[in-house]
Amino acid sequence: MLKSVKKIGVLTSGGDAPGMNAAIRSVVRTCAYHNIECVGIYRGYQGMIEGDFKEMGPRSVNNIINKGGTILKSARSTEFRNPEGRQLAHQRLQAAGIDSLVVIGGDGSFTGAEVFNKEFGFPVMGIPGTIDNDIFGTSHTLGYDTALNTVIEVIDKIRDTASSHNRLFFVEVMGRDAGHIALNAGIGAGAEEILIPEEDLGLDRLLESLQKSKASGKSSSIVVIAEGDKIGKSVFELKDYVELNMPEYDVRVSVLGHMQRGGSPTCFDRVLASRFGVKAVESLLAGKSNFMVGIVGDKITLTPLEQAIKGNTVIDRELLRVSDIMST
Repeated sequence: MLKSVKKIGVLTSGGDAPGMNAAIRSVVRTCAYHNIECVGIYRGYQGMIEGDFKEMGPRSVNNIINKGGTILKSARSTEFRNPEGRQLAHQRLQAAGIDSLVVIGGDGSFTGAEVFNKEFGFPVMGIPGTIDNDIFGTSHTLGYDTALNTVIEVIDKIRDTASSHNRLFFVEVMGRDAGHIALNAGIGAGAEEILIPEEDLGLDRLLESLQKSKASGKSSSIVVIAEGDKIGKSVFELKDYVELNMPEYDVRVSVLGHMQRGGSPTCFDRVLASRFGVKAVESLLAGKSNFMVGIVGDKITLTPLEQAIKGNTVIDRELLRVSDIMST
C-alpha cells in the first residue's frame, strides 16, 4: 500500500445508471477498510470546481445499495472542458487534501478524468456506469443488466396489448451508438424484429420480414429498435412507412425513454458495483492510475482509460444469428 494515498474523492458523472449508489458505497467502505479517508464530490466535475465536498464514512452509505440514481448527483460541466476550470478543480482538491479520484460514469466522464490525469499527474480510476454497455474493456457496465430487465418487463406488458388487438408495436429503447440493449432485450422478449445501429436492415427488408411474419400466422408483432438505428429518420417515420405498405396492421409506437435508467438495481449490478469499487480503491492504493475497472469472463480487469474511451464495443454476431432463428 502506498503511504501517499490518504484521501480518495469519489464522484458520479454523465447520465445516471442503476448501481452507481452501490459503487459509491463500495468505494467508501473499501476506503474505511484500509483506513483511508473518503470524500464524496457532489454534481460531478462541476461540484469539483465549486468545492462541493462531503466527508463520507461507512454509515453515511447505509441503505443505498438498493437505490437507483446517484446520491452524489450528476451534472454537465462546460467549465471543466477548459484549462482554467480544471486548474480551479485541482486547487479545490489540493485544498481539501484529496489526492486520488474514483470517477463513476461513461466515456465522456473518463475523457475528463484522463485529461485531468495528464495535466496534473493526479491519480484517477474509472468505474463504468452507463446502461448502454458501450464502453470497451468490460463485458458489462453498471446499470446495463437492470436496464435489460426493465425493458423486458415493459415489452412483456406491451405484448399483452399487441396480441389482444392484433397490433404491431415499435418499441424504442436506449442505445444511441450501440444496440446491446435492443438485441438482448429483443431476444429475451421474443421480438419479431430487432433494429440496431450496427446492422442496417433497410426498409424493404423490414417490410419483407413483417409480411413473412403475417403470412406465417402471426396476428401481432413486436419490433425493438435502438434509438440510434439508421433505418429511418425516426421511429415514427417507420410507423408511417409500415402503415402505408401494410394497412392491415394497427401500428403503435412506445418510446421507453428514461424509465430505462431508473429503478432499483438488480442483484447482478449490485454485486458488480461492489466488486468494481473494491478494485478501484485497491488499485489506487497499489500505485496504479489512469485505468478503468471492468469485468471480462467474470474476472475483474483493468483497461487503460485511453483504450476504454477510444475502443469500440462489438455486437455479438452469434446473438444476431439467434435472433434471426427465433423470429422464424
